[in-house]
Amino acid sequence: MELDKSDDATISIQQPKTDSKGKGIAGAPATFAKATQQQPRGGWKKGVAIFDFVLRLCAIATGLAATGIMGTTEQTLPFFTQFFQFHAEYNDLPTFMFFVFANGIASGYLVLSLPFSIVCIVRPHAVGPRLLLIIFDTVVMALTIAAASAAAAMVYLAHNGNSNANWNAICQQFTDFCQQTSTAVVASFITSAMFLFLIVLSAFALRN
Repeated sequence: MELDKSDDATISIQQPKTDSKGKGIAGAPATFAKATQQQPRGGWKKGVAIFDFVLRLCAIATGLAATGIMGTTEQTLPFFTQFFQFHAEYNDLPTFMFFVFANGIASGYLVLSLPFSIVCIVRPHAVGPRLLLIIFDTVVMALTIAAASAAAAMVYLAHNGNSNANWNAICQQFTDFCQQTSTAVVASFITSAMFLFLIVLSAFALRN
């Protein structure tokens, strides 16, 4: 009888050990499942950050193109005498000067924002850099859209004129001038669209 009691004691002592081992083995798949669930999420945010960086490089190219094209726009109509010439240049109109300054500021900001975009690639779950980028992207996008819209209105008047205000269309004479200004305005609107897409990407990454 004593042997039976000792056997029962050993069995009762060993039973919790097997339970604890079983719990540890059962808990391992749960931990592994959590790790596998977090990896695709971080990888998705890293992919968004990489696309954000590439899109900023493209926006820099279009912003600099808009600034450079408008900043070098001028045309002189040839006449028989050098003392009487018609000359058109971008700084003759304050709207075009504002356009150059606004797109120059936007291009400079995009260059300065690249390090923050790299931080988002290295640390996909970081909230601070993304929040900072989304705030400044919104401000600069508003500036770019305002400049592009004002310049588009001037280009429209240059192409079509306004009979009620007695403004004549000058693009029949200054063809090169109007073509360059139109190209610069289109490049600026493309930059604004890229800013909008950057804001949507950052907001979506912050939400998830």
